[in-house]
Amino acid sequence: MIDVCNIQQIKALLAKHNFHFSKSKGQNFLTQRWVPERIVDESGIDASCCAVEIGPGFGPLTQELCKRAGKVIALELDTTLKPVLSETVGEFDNLEIIFTDAMKVDLPELLAQRAKGLRPTACANLPYYITSPVLTKLLESKCFSSVTVMVQKEVALRICAKAGSADYSAFTVLCNYYAEPELLFDVPAHCFIPQPKVTSAVVCLKVRPTPAQIDDESMFFRTVRAAFSMRRKTLLNCLSANFAEFDKQILTQLIASCGFSANVRGETLDIAGFAKLSNALLAAKNR
Repeated sequence: MIDVCNIQQIKALLAKHNFHFSKSKGQNFLTQRWVPERIVDESGIDASCCAVEIGPGFGPLTQELCKRAGKVIALELDTTLKPVLSETVGEFDNLEIIFTDAMKVDLPELLAQRAKGLRPTACANLPYYITSPVLTKLLESKCFSSVTVMVQKEVALRICAKAGSADYSAFTVLCNYYAEPELLFDVPAHCFIPQPKVTSAVVCLKVRPTPAQIDDESMFFRTVRAAFSMRRKTLLNCLSANFAEFDKQILTQLIASCGFSANVRGETLDIAGFAKLSNALLAAKNR
């Protein structure tokens, strides 16, 4: 088996297959063995799991997943990596590589057909340019027990931010609605080829068996988006600009009925606060 974390072996292998890194695909591949080992260690993945990996690259994380998981399904967009992956991870009989766009895959259907009774988990070194949409897709699929991803550190901090902090955002709320995120460890730029210009970090999101008590998910996320639409503006002004069906007086009453002050800002509300507010807006809309 090729040592995918031996830089000289990897450079020779990539040259052999005339592989060139693609900036447009956000390709930054791991070269330090301790990183994929620690990612899989802290993900909790074991033989009872079917691990879905997005973007295996030339296979450093894939190798570690195949050593631990009952089955690994790797989704790779770049078909020029086929001959590379056949040499780096081709020996694993618990691995299935599907060359496709992960954003177009029906994850519940894929896992229903191929997980074979194993517990679905997701684990990936995500390209920076599609971190948010891919992570959103993984969480919204509601088919994973956990999602462990390496992302740009500033995104990791946003995922794990507390209500009212500078990093807190609508994306924070979405991630925390579906899961309990934990920031695990940083990964310096020198651990990749080519080297990115930023530090990365690994986050594990343990999916909640039951999300927040809300009456309607679409109203919940509409409320969240509205609250963050004009940062540092009051919640009242944000809702007024995004809920044309209510006048300001009604919105003022609804905010007060939820126990919030008249000047509260949306970015200070936690999941429970947004749940209470969205339920109140839905009830008022249905009267």
